[in-house]
Amino acid sequence: MARKKTVRDVPVDGKVVLVRVDYNVPFHPGTRAISDDSRILASLETLDYLTSQGGRVVLCSHLDRPGGKIVPKFSLAPVAQRLSEKLRCHVPIVPEMIGPRVHEQVSSLPPGGIIMLENLRFHPGEESNDPSFAKELASAADLYVDDAFGTAHRAHASTEGVTHFLPAVAGLLMERELAMLGQVLEEPKHPFLVILGGAKVSDKIGVIENLAEKVDAFLIGGGMAAAFLKAEGTSVGDSVVEPADLDLARRVRRLAEAEGFELLTPGDVVIGDRFDQRASARLTDASDIPDGWRVMDIGPATAEAYGRRIRAAGTTVWNGPMGVFEWEPFSHGTRTLALSMAESKGATILGGGSTAEAVFSMELAERMTHVSTGGGASLEFLEGKELPGVVALQDA
Repeated sequence: MARKKTVRDVPVDGKVVLVRVDYNVPFHPGTRAISDDSRILASLETLDYLTSQGGRVVLCSHLDRPGGKIVPKFSLAPVAQRLSEKLRCHVPIVPEMIGPRVHEQVSSLPPGGIIMLENLRFHPGEESNDPSFAKELASAADLYVDDAFGTAHRAHASTEGVTHFLPAVAGLLMERELAMLGQVLEEPKHPFLVILGGAKVSDKIGVIENLAEKVDAFLIGGGMAAAFLKAEGTSVGDSVVEPADLDLARRVRRLAEAEGFELLTPGDVVIGDRFDQRASARLTDASDIPDGWRVMDIGPATAEAYGRRIRAAGTTVWNGPMGVFEWEPFSHGTRTLALSMAESKGATILGGGSTAEAVFSMELAERMTHVSTGGGASLEFLEGKELPGVVALQDA
């Protein structure tokens, strides 16, 4: 993929810069208190650069799924408050996304100043990529900067539509995401491992097929491990395995034989008697899962074997937890692999989403080479798909 222009390649002094950020942050249940501000922190480098260069910054983001109408609980006001704390300056929020009040606020914005627009998804034109909404959103600005890698796989008004009306470049976070994930696709250092977890093989088959010629080994865990075990002829008890996933697991086996990569599946697993935080948990050999029980995590012997491979790897990419890490009895596999990644001297790259959430909760993110801010976007990038929000940016 051609290198994209970034904020460093264009003059910003005095210009109004519309910056698409990904502030779709989680909140503590039942409150408006932000539980993880890593996405806000990830944007600070770009904001510091733009303001120090005299840019007049207008931030825009979505939050949750209000469905194209105003839902007060999805206001970005708490995000603006947290950003103000991190920047140590007041970031006012405009209660609209487009219209006269936005233009009025922008016209009074000094060089180095920042304002934030209200939740883009309060307007139905955002997710439908309505050209009139995109044009109005762009009308207050001189330059567009996309620093929201987590939404780059969506062709929305604020990620693709505005690029038809403004010169469009990447922010510094976007630049880093493309560089780190691009390195995996182009020149990974070997041994090159890819760890895949999560619920379904169908969610990861694109990554497997795209990286099959480059990878040395795939390490399988999470709920999808049950499909691979069943494909080997093992009983998996009450583990949920869709027929399509079973077929895909067999297809991956054939692909491993054809391409010569290793396909490692768990030798031992932690099982639960139901999918519940209070489920009874026990350790068993992967070939001895009784009826009435289901795979909930990889076992300690598997975690240690995977860990040894990770610590000796040149590049490790991880997407998808090894078990239901949010529940303590089923968190050991994910925790062990995260620690092994932190101890590895090779490049360690995490797809976003729940994998990133797990590593942040363990306070290990700073010991990784790169933790992506985009779950779905990083997955599609590793599948070799073009991301609309990236394609729309100017080539360097």
